Amino acid sequence: MSHADSSATDGALAAIAAAIADPQHPAKTEVASFAATELAQGDRVGDELASRFAVDDWRRCADRGLLAVMVPTEFGGAGADWATTLLTLEGLGLGCRDEGLAFAIGSQILSTQEVLVRFGTNEQRDRWLGPLIGGEAFGAFCMTEPETGSDAYAHAATALRNDDGTYTLNGHKAYITLGSVADVAVVFAKTNPDAGAWGVSAFLVPLDAPGFERRPNRDKMGMRTTPFCDFVFHDVVLPHTALIGREGSGASIFNSIIEVERAFVFATQVGSMERQLNEAIAYAITREQGGQPIAGYQAVAHQLVDMKRQHETARLFLYRAALAHASGTDFPMAAALGKLVGAETGIAAAMSSVEVHGAKGYVTEFEVERGLRDAVGGLVYSGTSAIQKNIIARLLGL
Repeated sequence: MSHADSSATDGALAAIAAAIADPQHPAKTEVASFAATELAQGDRVGDELASRFAVDDWRRCADRGLLAVMVPTEFGGAGADWATTLLTLEGLGLGCRDEGLAFAIGSQILSTQEVLVRFGTNEQRDRWLGPLIGGEAFGAFCMTEPETGSDAYAHAATALRNDDGTYTLNGHKAYITLGSVADVAVVFAKTNPDAGAWGVSAFLVPLDAPGFERRPNRDKMGMRTTPFCDFVFHDVVLPHTALIGREGSGASIFNSIIEVERAFVFATQVGSMERQLNEAIAYAITREQGGQPIAGYQAVAHQLVDMKRQHETARLFLYRAALAHASGTDFPMAAALGKLVGAETGIAAAMSSVEVHGAKGYVTEFEVERGLRDAVGGLVYSGTSAIQKNIIARLLGL
């Protein structure tokens, strides 16, 4: 490692350490204040029940620079480091009561945009990064298929090369975040069906291409305001310039991106856990039963203590993954552990919040139970908890 590289690593580690040490870091609190006062100010219950995506709020976030946070300055972004990016996403989750919106923003930053920044051609970046970070376009990331689930490389989608150098894309991609509104998608398909993972390539596909079919928006248990649908490609002809990286490098690109996504997409949920804790404490202090605030009862106080422990645990695992990423040490393990712990603690904390609020926690209009439904998605997206355990077991040599 050169002196310059060593200095950059030391700087990144110091920034992450500062983020861990200061839960009121300005990069977090300023975004939280913006989100609390500017986002999700309408009929949140009605919007959630209708699975209504907050396009105007998305554009407010873009105008604030949130979508550009980690895009390098040479590509029109803010060029922030990982510490600032995670603090930004954490603050968004803390302040924004629309967790579906916060999750979708984190997803686009960590998947579609990250692919373009790290692996895209200059032409691809010039065409799409500006509109994506400016809130004028939406990007999707398409790997999962209806019949393959977590077996990422067993998919049936193909992009076969034609004699003129173009590719013909056919296949069905499922459960796509932002799919219902996306203008462009990173699509993984087999260019050599007989080569296994080495036959997978990545393509940047504009979704106005002839032969593209967008299926209706899917309703979900939680994160209902995150657009979510399937794509079907019927003989979609792509120019050679749609290829991302080299032909056959799709598996490498996917693995690199999904590892970052699984490590850090939970940042908004960590912020949401803090908000749930703050609201549960405020309720327990003001709600009286038997002549005293319910916070005075040991059973309630212990639930609040558990919520605090769960939030701190999730936050520490999030930034532990950031430290591993910055140092280049043990990142796959840290990413899988962070995703697993984040999912489990998120659900446990949300369940405790429901219990502390009692009947109000169960009734939709008070928005407490929504946090629990939203948290359940953490068991599935960016790799199920079972997949994270498989990764951890393999890294332990089991």
